Amino acid sequence: MKSLYAGDLPTATPQVIAATADSTPEQAGALQRARAFAEPLLATESLDTGENVLQHADAVAAILRTIGGSEAMQAASYLVYACDHLNKPHEVIAKAFGDNFADLALETTKLVRLQRMARLAQQSASHSSSAAPMAQTAAAQTESIRKMLLAFSKDLRVVMLRLASRLQTLRHFAATKLPVPRGLASEGLQVFAPLANRLGIWEIKWEMEDLSFRFLEPDTYKQVAKLLDEKRAEREASVERLRQQLADELAAQGVQAIVQGRPKHIYSIVKKMRGKSLGFDQVYDIRALRIVVPTVPDCYAALSLVHTRFTPITEEFDDYIARPKPNGYQSLHTVVRDAGSQPIEVQIRTQAMHDHAEHGVAAHWAYKEAGAKGYGGSVTAAGEYDAKIAVLRQLLAWERDLSGAHASDGQGMFDDRIYVLTPDAAIVELPQGATAVDFAYSVHTNLGHRCRGAKVDGAMVPLNTPLKNGQTVEVTAVKEGGPSRDWLNPELGYLVSHRARAKVRAWFNALAMGETMAKGREAVEKLLQREGKTAIKLDDLASQLGFNNADALFEVVGKDEFSLRNIELLLRPPEPAGTQDDYMPLKKPRGVSGGKGGVLVVGIDSLMTQLAKCCKPAPPDLISGFVTRGKGVSVHRSDCSNLRNMVQRSGDRLIEVEWGAPVGKDGNVYPVDVAVEALDRQGLLRDISEVFAKEKMNVIGVQTQSVKGTAWMTFTVEVAESGRLTRVLKIVNELSGVRSARRR
Repeated sequence: MKSLYAGDLPTATPQVIAATADSTPEQAGALQRARAFAEPLLATESLDTGENVLQHADAVAAILRTIGGSEAMQAASYLVYACDHLNKPHEVIAKAFGDNFADLALETTKLVRLQRMARLAQQSASHSSSAAPMAQTAAAQTESIRKMLLAFSKDLRVVMLRLASRLQTLRHFAATKLPVPRGLASEGLQVFAPLANRLGIWEIKWEMEDLSFRFLEPDTYKQVAKLLDEKRAEREASVERLRQQLADELAAQGVQAIVQGRPKHIYSIVKKMRGKSLGFDQVYDIRALRIVVPTVPDCYAALSLVHTRFTPITEEFDDYIARPKPNGYQSLHTVVRDAGSQPIEVQIRTQAMHDHAEHGVAAHWAYKEAGAKGYGGSVTAAGEYDAKIAVLRQLLAWERDLSGAHASDGQGMFDDRIYVLTPDAAIVELPQGATAVDFAYSVHTNLGHRCRGAKVDGAMVPLNTPLKNGQTVEVTAVKEGGPSRDWLNPELGYLVSHRARAKVRAWFNALAMGETMAKGREAVEKLLQREGKTAIKLDDLASQLGFNNADALFEVVGKDEFSLRNIELLLRPPEPAGTQDDYMPLKKPRGVSGGKGGVLVVGIDSLMTQLAKCCKPAPPDLISGFVTRGKGVSVHRSDCSNLRNMVQRSGDRLIEVEWGAPVGKDGNVYPVDVAVEALDRQGLLRDISEVFAKEKMNVIGVQTQSVKGTAWMTFTVEVAESGRLTRVLKIVNELSGVRSARRR
């Protein structure tokens, strides 16, 4: 026999389902026609659970009928399983029942297959000694299944069919006592039961929780079951008697009230015991009642009657009306004992409080499903997932108004994400419209870089083909290589995910950086070869220049942000002072005749003079002369360190000199060096140059170096006298980012 897998579905209150007007058009005899249509196809088939498919569909339809589902929805439960036995299911079902039935059947079938593959893959990974590379953790897989269910929730009928089907699957295992796949039971407890709770389908919630917990922790389940004095049916009957008795007495006192019984099930008891670290005898709300009244005064009137009728346990009373919980929850909570001394928890609230607790900010799931924080933890603001569920709850109430419209009309809020599978059935969440390239980058960055082709559901597709919910995607990758620049062109549609686009841009940025560093390395290595310094360690060289490593040096050299002259100076330090005469000729303005070079040499009027490059003197600096061998007198600033060293060795060659004309009156200009240290920024060089230009100082040379955000600049400017330069440097010091500007 052909093997399928059980669909999975829940239970809801008739009131809730009555509000979920099925948008599938009602057809005369649709339920009987659908069963007759499916019976020949399903009667001899079995699900993976071993359950007969037709019997499973019958049970699903019965569950939907119990919770108030329409005949159209019940009919769909047969058509879902018929899809696997039809060559063109949408075409065939649409012809016989209409497009809405066909869409519902196909969407539900797709979700069944997707979840089945994901569950089987997780089971396979858990039994493997080393999980597959793309297999997810159990927690991540569970969350993905929850999100995936939401993705299909744009048609609420799919959710209802899945819940009813899963409940029937759990019932089947309970009846047959067959071993239950752990993943199936975990999904029931962690995904489907919370969803049923959030939809207000309490019957499915508690039954699914108890069944799942029974399969996952059979010993604990049996232990708690034995501790209960009454069986479930007896507990329910006891609560019903108390409910009716209290309703009658409230009515006799003139209090209009709706009294609801709230029998606790085993999983709820265990959860409370664990959440509050209680013993079984400390759990007072094994039996519970809720009283809903019109006004706040009626709440306290009902409380008075309850405390009069029963014996209150004082320490278990909480007034959340006077002191609401931080999340806005309001109600009166009390625990009393009946005539047999059995504890009963009673909640009393107005209808508005009840609606807020069930559907508002303090929604029932936020209050009861405290998650990892336990019952003592505070409930944080709902995230996107819970926000969508809140919308889904409202849609349930509104769907009656949508009767006759297509189920997905007006529900585009679920269209922003899709869920696809890897070849080993791990679930991947992607933005709507994502492609195989987005998928590859989501799985692994390197897979994205090397992606060259893709198969979707076994068929080759172009890389820019948009993916759809439930598809299986397999990427073809080369051993080496990188992304295409075309992928960054939005008009070509290769990438939708911002994260994937960022990874592609990062790859090309790294490629450009690699080329820059290669250029810098080549320049540095050529320089070392010219200087005969190839034995020097590049990292040591970088360190001496103030860089963390050689790559940092190569980067700034490759960007032309660091002059190779700095390396030359490091490799070839200037010879000791006095071994050569470092001088420069005096520059005269055009039209000025020669003479004594602007410097008067006392006692030797005709001796040749040169200005020293080391200190670049300019009027009115105090100056001294040093007689060189064959090059006349080298003129230095009196405080020049080079002059001081030469005098120590040859003091007899020192000669007195002075400027030959009054300061600034000789028409000569003198080159001087200005050192600037500043925070590197855009426009810095321009701003400093503009200052010199405005002050009519000619800049004849500039050297710049920028390392780690700090710029060092050396300007050679022509001045007639150095005093004016001091005033100009004050202006430079006031520029944004300049730390210091001084004459060298």
